[in-house]
Amino acid sequence: MNSFNLDAHLSKIYAAFPEANRQPVIGITANYSDGDAILRDKYYEQVVRAGGTPVLIPPVTDKNVIINTLDHIDALLLTGGGDINPLWCGEEPIPQLHSINATRDLAELLTVRLAYNRQIPMLGICRGIQILAVALGGKVWQDISPSPTQPHIKHSQDADRWEPTHTINIEANTILSSIFDSEYTSKRDLKDHYQSNGLAEHVNSFHHQAVSDPGPRFRVSATAPDGVIEAIESNEYKSILGVQWHPEWLGDDGLPLFRWLVEKGREFNTAKQLHDRILTLDTHCDTPMFFPQGVRFDQRDPRILYDLHKMTDGHQDAVIMAAYLPQPKLGEQFSQKVDIAGILKYNPQLLATETKDPASDTLQPSLSPTQYADLIFDKLEQIVDENSDYISIARTPADLYEDKRKGRKSIMFGIENGLALNHDLSNVRHFAQRGVVYITLCHNGDNDICDSNRGASMHNGVSEFGEKVIQRMNDEGIMVDLSHASEKSFYDALDISRTPIVCSHSNSRALCDVPRNLTDDQMRALAAKGGVAHTTFYHGFLRKNSSEASILDVVAHLEHAIDIMGIDHVGVGTDFDGDGTVRGCKDASELINFTLQLLRRRYSEQDIAQIWGGNWLRVMAQVQSERKEA
Repeated sequence: MNSFNLDAHLSKIYAAFPEANRQPVIGITANYSDGDAILRDKYYEQVVRAGGTPVLIPPVTDKNVIINTLDHIDALLLTGGGDINPLWCGEEPIPQLHSINATRDLAELLTVRLAYNRQIPMLGICRGIQILAVALGGKVWQDISPSPTQPHIKHSQDADRWEPTHTINIEANTILSSIFDSEYTSKRDLKDHYQSNGLAEHVNSFHHQAVSDPGPRFRVSATAPDGVIEAIESNEYKSILGVQWHPEWLGDDGLPLFRWLVEKGREFNTAKQLHDRILTLDTHCDTPMFFPQGVRFDQRDPRILYDLHKMTDGHQDAVIMAAYLPQPKLGEQFSQKVDIAGILKYNPQLLATETKDPASDTLQPSLSPTQYADLIFDKLEQIVDENSDYISIARTPADLYEDKRKGRKSIMFGIENGLALNHDLSNVRHFAQRGVVYITLCHNGDNDICDSNRGASMHNGVSEFGEKVIQRMNDEGIMVDLSHASEKSFYDALDISRTPIVCSHSNSRALCDVPRNLTDDQMRALAAKGGVAHTTFYHGFLRKNSSEASILDVVAHLEHAIDIMGIDHVGVGTDFDGDGTVRGCKDASELINFTLQLLRRRYSEQDIAQIWGGNWLRVMAQVQSERKEA
């Protein structure tokens, strides 16, 4: 019998603490009809049954509403409804098109794209799968009526909504197959549900449209007997899934999909909370290489993999941006290796010296390596000054933690190639005073400091000048970075330096046998001296003779380094914008996906904090503490 005594109901809530368990918040897109934002009860009932807290999202296009909503949910459920305006796919309407729902279209397309950027788990149902496809580069059939050459089944049933009316075939080794595999634990059950080419399920069907092309970010994971796409899912190791049927009406048989969404929302919330508590530092990116193209750090600039938008989307705190200097070959001048015209175009304040070009007998602007590095740092300081409420220059571990406390992102300065010193030891102090935290001694080619792993062994390791450079870097509190160095240079520097050395972006040669990577012996020697080696995301250092690598390859290299050196000597140096990018973590907005991979492997919070920069900051603090006063 119902009780209408409010205090009696409240007493059950107040009887224990906490009053409720924390549950993932699942945003559910509402339908729109005749001025009402409405929702079938089956959607939110299934979310509740699955252990989530449903929140309805009205079809609003206001960016503040959408973004603040996404900031407060852990997963997104895209519901069924009317047709999508084909103009969103660049198509004209055909006669078979049904009623569109223009109020929903833009609101949901924006919501999906912004949720995708933020790595929010998503489940699309019926119209929802089509919204996923259209928002992320796919296409939708305006009508799937049978053609004379295509056998066809009925996709808009007259039976009760909870009654399955046709079969789907689920591809093996997909998110969808794993969801339904978990529901059938006995071999007999699995045999009953598998066909020769995949897992068979029975579903309901209420649609006349379907995904025709999933686009580049999805794979097809289920089809109907007539070939109509019934499910798509992320091919980028993301928690995104769309189904054409209506699992909200299928009771217990539809519940596994909602349990999957709620569980992925719980996992995503755990990762977000972890990033709130720890400091995340990427120790190498080459974004300044794109400054001659006039890129914008305050915009979501598609030309670069690091900007304020992407750092925020990926819950990334800090990055070391390197002033990369290409190594000239014999007979080349440094100014021939960099885009002086682009620099001058977008940085007219630059006062360049002039040299004569022998080929054209005309005066050309030139920059010394030191001037070029200074220009990069000038530009970074300008970017920070223009966005000082949101980002800061950090020079010490304490600066990083202070920026995080104040809610700001951090940029640190690095130099990739000791060529920047221009064979002048006094420039070590100059760059230390500018705030440079490490110098990579060389790049792709021997220089006056040491031999490169892609050089000609000019010095048989570290040169006499290079030995003085390392000692001066120790004196000035600058970390010695041996990524790109030859093996002999590596071991020489390890002996010369009185402080631990680092490899800001280097992988394992045991897993990818290229000279650029570290041998197990190098890793052991590095760890024995207290140093760190950070795993990088460049495909050529992850998989030999492959044009693409994935986030799983990155984790494999990291875990090999942990096996060899221990958890205290590893970290992350993506090499974003220096050709570093992998499927599943293509830019800074996806770096939280790396944390999700670590959580799935049961790494502790302390372990993840060490991987995400804690080890590096320990070494940085030690190196800076041994700085000699002038």
